Amino acid sequence: MTARYQLHYWPILFRGHFIRYVLAYAGQAWEEPGFDAVAGLKSQEVADQPHPFMAPPLLTDTRTGTHLSQMPAILVALGRAHGLLTEPDRTLRLICDASDILFEITRYHGALMWDAASWADFHGSRLPRWMQIHERIVAEAGVTATAGYLRGRAHPGLADLVLGALWHTMADRLPPLRPLLHENAPVLEGLADRIAAEPPVAALIADWAGRRPVYCGGQIEASLLNMLSMETGT
Repeated sequence: MTARYQLHYWPILFRGHFIRYVLAYAGQAWEEPGFDAVAGLKSQEVADQPHPFMAPPLLTDTRTGTHLSQMPAILVALGRAHGLLTEPDRTLRLICDASDILFEITRYHGALMWDAASWADFHGSRLPRWMQIHERIVAEAGVTATAGYLRGRAHPGLADLVLGALWHTMADRLPPLRPLLHENAPVLEGLADRIAAEPPVAALIADWAGRRPVYCGGQIEASLLNMLSMETGT
C-alpha cells in the first residue's frame, strides 16, 4: 500500500524534521525517496519537474497527486488537513521565525562559515534573543516549564510542534546549546521537551537517532561544531 505522503528532502534533520514531526504526530505514513532521488528531481529542468521548485522540501500527496514546496506552505497545509492549525496567523509567524533562525544559525545556508568573532556575536546576542522572544510567547500563552501547550490546549497544535521541532532538535543535535536554552527560555525548553516526548514524535526521534543524524550537514555543520568545540574545550 502506497504511503499517503512522499517527502523529498535530504537525509538530514533541519527543515525536514518540522514536516516529519507533523506527519508523525498526525499519524500519517510517508516515504522519503533518498538523496539521489532528491538531487535528481532538484536538478531537472523546470519544465520537466512534476512541480516547479528550487530546493527541497517537496511534499507530494499521493492520494491527490498534488505537490507543495516551501516548508512554511507545507506545514500550514498539513496543519489544516489534519486539524492542527488552530491559530493560522500566530502559527505562521512562528514558522517564519523558525525559518529565520535556521537561516541565521547556518550563516545564510552556508554562504559563510562561522568564525570566532561572528559566532560570539550570534551566540551571545541574537540566538539568546530569539530564545527570549519565544519564551515570552509561550509563557503568555499559558505554558509553564512543566505543563501545558499553547493557549491551554490539552494536546499539541501545529505551533507547538513547530517550536518542538526547532528547539528540541537544535538542543539535541548541538548539545552545548542546551544550557543557553535553559538559561534564556526554561518554559520554552520544557515545551520543546514535552513535544519530543509525545509518543509518535519520540518514535521518530528514536528512529533517526539510529541513523547518526546530521543536523544541517556539510561544511557549515562542521563549522558550527568547531565553534561549539572551542567553547567547551572538547
